[in-house]
Amino acid sequence: MLPWKRVLRPLAALLLTAAAVTVPATTAQASGAPSSGWNDYSCKPSATHPRPVVLVHGTLGNSVDNWLGLAPYLKVRGYCVFSLDYGRLEGVPFFHGLGPVEKSAGELEDFVDKVLAATGAAETDVVGHSQGGMMPRYYLKFLGGAAKVNALVGIAPSNHGTTLSGFTHLLPYFPGAADLLAKNTPALADQVTGSAFLTKLNAGGDTVPGVRYTVIATRYDEVVTPWRSQYLTGPDVRNVLLQDLCPVDLSEHVAIGLLDRVAFHEVANALDPARARPTTCASAFE
Repeated sequence: MLPWKRVLRPLAALLLTAAAVTVPATTAQASGAPSSGWNDYSCKPSATHPRPVVLVHGTLGNSVDNWLGLAPYLKVRGYCVFSLDYGRLEGVPFFHGLGPVEKSAGELEDFVDKVLAATGAAETDVVGHSQGGMMPRYYLKFLGGAAKVNALVGIAPSNHGTTLSGFTHLLPYFPGAADLLAKNTPALADQVTGSAFLTKLNAGGDTVPGVRYTVIATRYDEVVTPWRSQYLTGPDVRNVLLQDLCPVDLSEHVAIGLLDRVAFHEVANALDPARARPTTCASAFE
C-alpha cells in the first residue's frame, strides 16, 4: 500500500466513526427515549412504510442497548420499530440471547404476533444482529414465520456458525468444555460451526419461499468467522460486504450493529428496495 493510502485510510475511518457517534445522538434526541421512540404500540404503519420492523439483538445483547443507533435511525425515517429481549437465563440480567436458539425462536414468534396484533399489519420485516440475524431463520423455516415476515435483514449473522477466529477448534482438547458450554450457555454451543442445531437449520437449503433475505457482513468480523460463512444461498438473497460499499469502513462485529451508519443505510435500502439509494461512505453523514 502506498504511504499516502496508509494515512488516508485511518483518517477516513476516524471520520466515519465520528459520524456514527455524533449523528445518531441527534436523531435519538429528536425521537425521544426508547419508550417514546420505539416499542410504541400505538404506532400505526404508514402507506410509505406499511410493515413494522422487529429488531432482534445478538448474543449478550438486549432490546435497548443493541439498538441505540439503528432504532432511532429507522424511527426518524417513519418506521414503526419494535425490539424484544429473548434467550434470557435465570439470574443473568442485561445480557440475553444465551438460551437455546430453538426456544428463542419461539419467543420471537410470540413477539411478532404481538406486534402484528397491535399495528394491524399483515406482515413485518425483521432485522437482526449476529445471533439475531440467524435465529429468525428457524422461526421462518419451522414455526410458520414465512407467512408473517416479508424480509429478513441479517447484520453480521451467524448463519452457518462460527469458529470464533479458530478458538472453537480447541474445544476437543479440553475434555468437558463443550458439554459445559452447552449446559450453561446453550446459544453459544448452538452457534459453533457444525452444531446439531445449525445442521438442522441449514438442511435442505438456507431460505424459504416468500421471504427476501439480505446479509450485511464486514471483512473485519472477529466473532462470526470466517465472515463469508454469514452469507446465504438461495432465491431472493442479497449478500453485501460492507467494504464493497465503503472501502475505508473498519467496523468489526460489534460496531457494524451498534454504530455503523453505512450499514444502517443499507438496512434501510433492504427494507424499502423500491426507494433504495446507493450506499457509499458518504451515507454515514446522512
